[in-house]
Amino acid sequence: MQKKLTQAYGNWVEGDRFWDRKADTELLINKLDEGAHILLVAQRRMGKTSLMKEISRLLRDRYICLFVDLQKASSAEDAIVEINLALKPHRNLWDKTKELFSNVLDKLTRSIDEVNLGEIGIKLRAGLTSGNWSEKGDSLFSILAESELPVLLLIDEVPLMVNRMLKGEDFKITPERKLRVDEFMSWLRKNSIKHQGKTRIVLSGSIGFEPILRQAGLSATINNFQPFDLKPWDEATAIGCLKALAAKYGIHFKNDAEATMAKRLGCCIPHHVQMFFTNVYDRCKRRGRMEFFSDEVNDIYESEMLGIRGHAELTHYEERLKLVLGPDLFPLALEMLTETAVTGCLTRQTLTALQKGYEFAEASVQTAEEEILRVLEHDGYLKPGKEGYVFESYLLRDWWKKRYENFYVPVLEREI
Repeated sequence: MQKKLTQAYGNWVEGDRFWDRKADTELLINKLDEGAHILLVAQRRMGKTSLMKEISRLLRDRYICLFVDLQKASSAEDAIVEINLALKPHRNLWDKTKELFSNVLDKLTRSIDEVNLGEIGIKLRAGLTSGNWSEKGDSLFSILAESELPVLLLIDEVPLMVNRMLKGEDFKITPERKLRVDEFMSWLRKNSIKHQGKTRIVLSGSIGFEPILRQAGLSATINNFQPFDLKPWDEATAIGCLKALAAKYGIHFKNDAEATMAKRLGCCIPHHVQMFFTNVYDRCKRRGRMEFFSDEVNDIYESEMLGIRGHAELTHYEERLKLVLGPDLFPLALEMLTETAVTGCLTRQTLTALQKGYEFAEASVQTAEEEILRVLEHDGYLKPGKEGYVFESYLLRDWWKKRYENFYVPVLEREI
């Protein structure tokens, strides 16, 4: 009997809506049961948050699972507050952590159980300073380690927070900012080692962590976290997902249309597979015919996936890249990606030619190119090919080309 799958376009999923990933889930659980701390590595839209949520669901009888989102955090103090707030559903631990902040929480005019998390967070933040956050954080980890069940701490968007701490609004890595990041990461590393066996920590985010830390020379602060690489779906898994979605929504694929869709994407990133199906479903509903043929795939791809709707989704890749590289390196990265999209390959000859148009105060252009390439490869934009670097995702390549090619002349075709 054909499985049925409910759409989850743009949202994290768990349970019956979590498609496949059985081998990844089992392997990750095995590593956690053995006491490992994990650095969850993957390019954008691969399903990292969904995997953490599903792991949390599966392990809630054996672990106290705490999911912490640091997307809006910008300091070590913010991180401590968010970890504290994640404890509120766990009464025994929450009561103990309240004692850490009794000086500020006792000032609430109402019972703390009647106050919303936002107001509690503000009060907790007021009780933290640059001089006491690590001490409070150490005490917090000690409380977690005393729990009857081991604690699984799943922390999302850590790289975003660290990137803000490290570069500020002016994107400058200063000694003071570097020191703050070093203090936070060293604190996290110290407690992960001290409470090994009683706590497990999973770190993840929508931008690559290691490239950010490497920019500041702080890669060693995560050397006790085991990388766990979450790969794209293979074609068979993507096709299975499309078939399950079709079964749920009454779509009838004809002439292996689902296989044609997977091949068109090239790299089957789960979110992009769901995005493709959503466009197919919308078209079928509008025209009142629920059959979809393989010769219609290219039209959907060109008009919808690469259209305005796709633009809104894929622009995020550009925005996140600028966050990591900053305004100085971003223009060169933009040209490297555009060159790759327009010509099909970023060769060594092209990279050498590009160096003539740039100059940086603190590094050579070649060093800048090498740094950019490490980020682009780590975060899933480009991969090494036979002649040079090529896009990993056909969708991202085609979107980038459509966005920039009209005003771009390949570097080797320019007049000297």
